[in-house]
Amino acid sequence: MGKVIVMKHPLIQHKIGWIRRTTTGSRDFRGIVSEIAMLMCYEATRELELEEIEIETPICKTKAKELKGKKLAVVPILRAGLGMVEGMLTMIPAAKVGHIGLYRDPETLEPVEYYCKLPEDCAEREVFVVDPMLATGGSAVAAIRMLKDKGVKNIHFMCVIAAPEGVKAMEEAHPDVDIYIGGLDERLNDHGYIVPGLGDAGDRIFGTQ
Repeated sequence: MGKVIVMKHPLIQHKIGWIRRTTTGSRDFRGIVSEIAMLMCYEATRELELEEIEIETPICKTKAKELKGKKLAVVPILRAGLGMVEGMLTMIPAAKVGHIGLYRDPETLEPVEYYCKLPEDCAEREVFVVDPMLATGGSAVAAIRMLKDKGVKNIHFMCVIAAPEGVKAMEEAHPDVDIYIGGLDERLNDHGYIVPGLGDAGDRIFGTQ
């Protein structure tokens, strides 16, 4: 069974407070989202397995630790998820990056795929799906379903802000996926925005509001 982990780290909470503010412009918003992703990545990779290897230092041979088994991949949900990639790669620079693009059908309100490009060996990798916001959960649920359809088995989801409705949708659709959350907010409003939230993350990252 997957876990739901709400990050309590003081630096993460401090930085989330800054991106919530209407006075934070796109440049600072972008940079802080990247920093939050880096800090969340540090926490979310805490349980990765290690193995012992022999290395040679300038002084002598010794034992050292390195990541064991599956390699990692970061898959942002376009477009806002792009804002978290750089921070993730700062922590795990050897990770490969895939991209999933979804839009909401205006009539059915269901997510529709318009782009999917993944590393060739994605099915053998530990995959972190990233999106700053988990609101209704529709896009995250659909993106993870797409990954599973392509044979990916080891999937984690990471978001900066989540609404309880989105968490519930994810738990029901993908009970095997760990969910890492920077801040768990109160609810969704009538327009599907997270309250208190931070507005539209994509618009604020790219300065398009």
